[in-house]
Amino acid sequence: TLGTQTDYRDGEAQTDPYSPEYIVRSGSVPEILTLATLTWGRGLPAGQAAMEIIDRIREKRAWEAALPPMDSPSNIAKRLKMMEAMERKEWAYREEEIDKLQKVKMEVFKKMLQRQEENQNELNAMHLNNHWRNHQKAKEEKIRKIQHDCALMLRKLIAKRKNWMGKLERRHIIREYNDFSSQTYAPLSRIGFFPDNGSDYAVENFYLNTFAGLCELEKSIQPSAQSSVFLLKIKAPKPKCTITKTGYIKRSGRLEAVLAQVHQ
Repeated sequence: TLGTQTDYRDGEAQTDPYSPEYIVRSGSVPEILTLATLTWGRGLPAGQAAMEIIDRIREKRAWEAALPPMDSPSNIAKRLKMMEAMERKEWAYREEEIDKLQKVKMEVFKKMLQRQEENQNELNAMHLNNHWRNHQKAKEEKIRKIQHDCALMLRKLIAKRKNWMGKLERRHIIREYNDFSSQTYAPLSRIGFFPDNGSDYAVENFYLNTFAGLCELEKSIQPSAQSSVFLLKIKAPKPKCTITKTGYIKRSGRLEAVLAQVHQ
């Protein structure tokens, strides 16, 4: 019921197939010795193509053994005829091999061309999409400009249609002052009016900014109102911070005031 795992597994300890030592008899050439240079993974195990080559080698050896000896003119002629037939057979076999190789190469070339064509089609599609997108942007920009020009021309036509007879009209002051969008309240800059040029919104008052003006204001007040004006009681505002007996503000109070100001 228990299994053990050893340090040396079959897959790790597997080596090339065992080849025992051998002794060749004199005068014999075993066929198996032609495979002595092949090893596992390099020629072994033999596939279909290797078996066909082995069969052809066997046929060629049997054909060499069946050749007639060159001891008479008839045997020589027969030997030449058999050699020519074998040569034609070899050439036919070679042509068949070349045709097979060419078919395999053609298949590889077809796959490569198909892959190249697919890549080129993807690249062309990407270029076409970019080109179409650029044309769409240009078209939208052109349509936007046409719509803007159309609105501008419509406004011009509407303004021109109001006075299609081309008569000179007098200025209607009451209508202009009743309409807050007229030139009286909102003049256009294209006419030459720039409201912000040289504007100074600081108001200077002689009576408030100078001591002499304050004295004149004081003299202009009536005597009955002086009692109510000059006898005003102003209460100092209570400090928002905690003040000590010596009149100083604590550091924590200053921090609270700063935080309250920042929060506000």
